Amino acid sequence: MQIELPRSRLKRVFIAGMLALTSGPVVAFPAATGGSTSVNKQDANAFSLPSANMSFENRIDFNVGNSFFRNPWVIAPASTGARDGLGPLFNTNGCQNCHIKDGRGHLPQPGEDNMVSMLVRISIPPATKEDWKRVHELGVIADPVYGDQIQDFAIPGVKPEASIKLSFTTKTITLADGEKVELSKPIVSLGDFAYGDPHPQLSTSLRLAPPMIGLGLLEAIPESELRKLEDESDKNGDQISGRLNRVWDSARKGYTVGRFGWKAEQPSLRQQNAAAFSGDIGITSSLIPDESCTPAQKECNEQPSGGSPEITDKLLDLVTFYSRNLAVPLRRDIEDPEVKKGEQLFRSIGCMDCHKAPFTTADLVEHKEQGKQIIYPFTDLLLHDMGEDLSDNRPVFAASGREWRTPPLWGLGLTRVVGDAEHYLHDGRARSLLEAVLWHGGEAESSQQKVVNMTTEQRNALIRFLESL
Repeated sequence: MQIELPRSRLKRVFIAGMLALTSGPVVAFPAATGGSTSVNKQDANAFSLPSANMSFENRIDFNVGNSFFRNPWVIAPASTGARDGLGPLFNTNGCQNCHIKDGRGHLPQPGEDNMVSMLVRISIPPATKEDWKRVHELGVIADPVYGDQIQDFAIPGVKPEASIKLSFTTKTITLADGEKVELSKPIVSLGDFAYGDPHPQLSTSLRLAPPMIGLGLLEAIPESELRKLEDESDKNGDQISGRLNRVWDSARKGYTVGRFGWKAEQPSLRQQNAAAFSGDIGITSSLIPDESCTPAQKECNEQPSGGSPEITDKLLDLVTFYSRNLAVPLRRDIEDPEVKKGEQLFRSIGCMDCHKAPFTTADLVEHKEQGKQIIYPFTDLLLHDMGEDLSDNRPVFAASGREWRTPPLWGLGLTRVVGDAEHYLHDGRARSLLEAVLWHGGEAESSQQKVVNMTTEQRNALIRFLESL
């Protein structure tokens, strides 16, 4: 059963947070990090509720979008004409198989080979000035035989592109209080190539499905506010040099700011969804009208289509409406002294140099739920150098192999509740929030070192704060 705060109580919580903004020198983060869209849900369905300020009429569209996000797509031709066109090559047959209960994916469990909720990006490393120009224009240089993503499933009559295996390397970090933390890093191995050898210098990058909450609010942050945060040449000398990615917008037929994806390679939620339908499920759209079959994949190109395109603009818009309105749960335990101490530490050690808050969203006419909200996503949506340990050596548009977009932190503490597992960072390598912090390098190394040198009490408080988000 869906349980929400009574609107009056939610309003009080939000107002209390706003009053805190003006009543003293230290501004405490409020419970309602998603503004008046925030919902009160703390169980396994915490990431699956619509914006709290949504009208009854719009909830009908939300539920229809949810249906096409949750239920499986089938092979064409089929009697369910609105839902056919799966493949021919694909990674999964439904969005929620990767975004588990609208949350993040996970690495295979011990003894499992199941790569559902993760995927492998591929590309050819740029070597020449002309290659780099292609990367800045196209995003990546795709492999001529396998494209830019390995699809390890296929419909009957078509061979999956390759098999994906993971192995792990480990290293141990000793903290100042003597505690030792073993960090584990997944290594991707591709095999059983069905269409010949790939490029000999093929680059791979393992990608974890991120949580879906609060995406519409991120899209509603004015671009002008993000540009104010850019400091590409570190003019202020704080060792932080974030910048926006510049990516192709298929709807506008031009380059614009990237906001979504681990390297901010997508400009809008609609294009992000169209790309996922294409690459992950094999569903074409008006934004990406061609099947993800290369000329070398003859059987793939000969399969029947589920329509032209396979998902209509109307259905793509409904799925986008759904993903735009998945609400952020209220923070928990905000009056707990340990949480408050952790918040102070979060501020003092430099985490907020990249994990920014608050923002005021634009005054939107078409998307009223997200309009004029004061939000606390804890991200600047900028690219930052995160060091060699996190590098995938794979540039995407303007993002280098060492650069990643700052991920939002809201909802972080409910990760295990929703997905029954904890895996963080772009490839899911971190099995706890502490591991995720300890993997930080590059521009974040100074903050990481401060965590390494914390007392046990301080470190526990910092984690308690993160768990409250």
